[in-house]
Amino acid sequence: MKQKAFQDYYPDDFNHCYGCGGLNEHGHQIKSYWDGEEAVAEFEPKSYHTSLPGYVYGGLIASLIDCHSTGTAAAALYRKENRPMDTEPVFRCVTASLHVDYLKPLPLNGKIKLRAVVKQIEGNRVTIKVDMFGMDELCARGEVVAVAVGEKWINKWMDKV
Repeated sequence: MKQKAFQDYYPDDFNHCYGCGGLNEHGHQIKSYWDGEEAVAEFEPKSYHTSLPGYVYGGLIASLIDCHSTGTAAAALYRKENRPMDTEPVFRCVTASLHVDYLKPLPLNGKIKLRAVVKQIEGNRVTIKVDMFGMDELCARGEVVAVAVGEKWINKWMDKV
């Protein structure tokens, strides 16, 4: 049986993100999975994701690191509580900070691979470190602080939708 992606657990009201929302037909729709203690994701860029000919633009790099990290943060909170991702109360994370180091140009051809580790969990704040690879070479590193939004915020937000 194939493992379910973190983003596949998002309820419809939280599934419209441009980076990871499965209900956003124009978005990246990335999928993140546990591989031991790391969370992994892959993305195949399109020709229009370009900066200089043959290379991915930096905004895509930041977006993929961001969304892979917030999904990983939510999964880490479930893992910390030793419960499945389809249980209540739900964990949904938003970005408190995003830092990206662009190490070398990321080729436009081939799959982009992301590998993330949980650096720290403090209450509702989760720090994630991500390495991004293109053509099996490390091209970017990121660190994201993600914050789990509380049930009160989720309910308030859903009332406005």
